[in-house]
Amino acid sequence: MDFNPIYLYVDGSCEDNRNVTSDTSAGWGFCVIDGDNGIGKGQGNLIYEESGKVETNSKLKNFLGADVGSNNTAELSAIAYALRWLLLDQSNRPAIIRGDSQYAMNIAKGIWKAKANRKLALRVQQLWSEVESIKSIKCEHVRAHIGHRWNERADHLAFRVMKGNNALPLQFWKPGNR
Repeated sequence: MDFNPIYLYVDGSCEDNRNVTSDTSAGWGFCVIDGDNGIGKGQGNLIYEESGKVETNSKLKNFLGADVGSNNTAELSAIAYALRWLLLDQSNRPAIIRGDSQYAMNIAKGIWKAKANRKLALRVQQLWSEVESIKSIKCEHVRAHIGHRWNERADHLAFRVMKGNNALPLQFWKPGNR
C-alpha cells in the first residue's frame, strides 16, 4: 500500500438482532479520516462522515438489496456507502477500510459467500470491484468496543440513526458515548 492512505471506518447497528424482519431497525455509519495511525488514540482528522438506516423497501432510492434489518446488513451497508464515497473521491490516494465485522469485510471482498441478503452482498462486491479498478483498496479488522476513537465514532453514527436520533457533533462526542 502506498504512503499516506485515506482511512474509512465503517460500522452497523441493530438493537435486537434476533428474529429480524424487513421492519427491524438497523443503521450504518462511516467516517473518513486523514492522517490516522491505526492505533486507536484518535490521531487524524475527520474529513467526512455519513449514516443512514438500512433500507429494505426495493421501491426506495437508497435500497441496496437488504431483505431485513440486521447487524450484518448494517455492516454491509456501511461498507457499500463507504465504497460509494470512494468512487467520488478525487484524491487518487489508496484507501483502507477498517471495520469490526470480519464477516462483512470477507463478503465485500468476495472471500465468503453470503447465505442471506444475497442481493446486498452482490451489490457490495460490485462496488468493491469498481473501486478496486480505480484505486488501491484493502480492509483491516479492528476490535469492537475497546475505545478506538474512529471505530467508536462509526459505531456512534450507526447506533444513533438506528435509534432514530441525530449523531452528536464531533466536538461534543466522546468515544464510548453512544
